[in-house]
Amino acid sequence: MEQIDQSQKTLVFCATQEHALAYALAPLTREERAGRAKLAIDKHFNSKQQVFLDFVLSHYVSVGVEELDQDKLTPLLRLKYHNSIADAVSDLGKPDEIGRVFAGFQRFLYERGRAA
Repeated sequence: MEQIDQSQKTLVFCATQEHALAYALAPLTREERAGRAKLAIDKHFNSKQQVFLDFVLSHYVSVGVEELDQDKLTPLLRLKYHNSIADAVSDLGKPDEIGRVFAGFQRFLYERGRAA
């Protein structure tokens, strides 16, 4: 029983240290985050998705994190595809796939210390 208690204490200590380390790291600028994310995007998405996600990243860098809100997806598609959602669907796939791409790439903006 004592060994289990010690194991639990060790796990809590490790988790606490990892959490503290995350706060000790210097924050990244949006431009730095976008640059790191771009490397992962180039590996995980097809060329047409990459073009759209590069467009989204440029808005994220210039405007801010609010450009990543799900409510911004349709306006970004309209802006990129000159008000033609049909062209966006033709390039990027069905609406549910576009939504998954838009939401899915965002994790790469916030991953740290891991090769993409």
